[in-house]
Amino acid sequence: MFPIQRPRRLRSHPQLRRMVRETILTTNDLIYPLFAVPGDGIAKEVKSMPGVYQLSVDKIVEEAKEVYDLGIPAIILFGIPEDKDADATGAWHDCGIVQKAATAVKESVPDLIVIVDTCLCEYTSHGHCGYLQVGDLTGRVLNDPTLELLKKTAVSQAKAGADIIAPSGMMDGFVHAIRTALDEAGFQDTPILSYAAKYASAYYGPFRDAAESTPQFGDRRTYQMDPGNSREAIKEIELDIAEGADMLMVKPALAYMDIIWRVKEASNLPVAAYNVSGEYSMIKAAALNGWIDEERVVMETLTGFKRAGADLILTYHAKDAARWLR
Repeated sequence: MFPIQRPRRLRSHPQLRRMVRETILTTNDLIYPLFAVPGDGIAKEVKSMPGVYQLSVDKIVEEAKEVYDLGIPAIILFGIPEDKDADATGAWHDCGIVQKAATAVKESVPDLIVIVDTCLCEYTSHGHCGYLQVGDLTGRVLNDPTLELLKKTAVSQAKAGADIIAPSGMMDGFVHAIRTALDEAGFQDTPILSYAAKYASAYYGPFRDAAESTPQFGDRRTYQMDPGNSREAIKEIELDIAEGADMLMVKPALAYMDIIWRVKEASNLPVAAYNVSGEYSMIKAAALNGWIDEERVVMETLTGFKRAGADLILTYHAKDAARWLR
């Protein structure tokens, strides 16, 4: 007869638990999102995201220095332009807000990896991720004309110093279009982190406050994925891999850990999980009300993403997590 198995033996001491821990979260796993706005000396807190700010370029640089000093290897930049139009001019203009922020950060903190969100929703007057048919109020984006704008945007961002291009609009063929444009412009070594499985989620609400990108009509369900689908995510990542993606993203993360796992199992590329604004704000609200232990819940959540298969985690908790990991 075999002796009784006692798994609790390895849980009896903190050092033992450390020694046998299967999933280890480190600062190397973290990417910190930042929102750039025109002006100087601006640090405007996003009401629905306590601790997150819209920042002018000078403040973005200060934040980037702090992020780097905390040991976080990368930021991702989003931009809110002064003016918006149907052609998303602020996204691809060489003097666009993200372009200015990327250049300033690379000049001040050259070893910090700068990822740029390559999408149009923050820059269009209607809040959708590309061209719309004239008079169409459903939010149905025209795919191929939008690809032309995304190509211009990616090249402009790379010229400004972006280390990684991260297209998030879920247009068909966007990875191939951007890869071709980057290669033709001499940026063959610039990687693409594709938002490969991006769902039409209710968790994005606070982000739309931060990025001022709420659609003026319709919704994004004609191009973002249905939350009920998982096989479709594998189809999307297979297409993006074939088109030249270097890394893959699942967004959101908390309600989609099964998708993170499936993507990791189906691919040998690095997988990123975006711990999105709604997930962040729920934790912050509960913590501010004294209902949860913020540090423990944040660290448990981030560890869960990594356990599910994420190699990288985009999270507004990154700075706090880096301090707690010290």
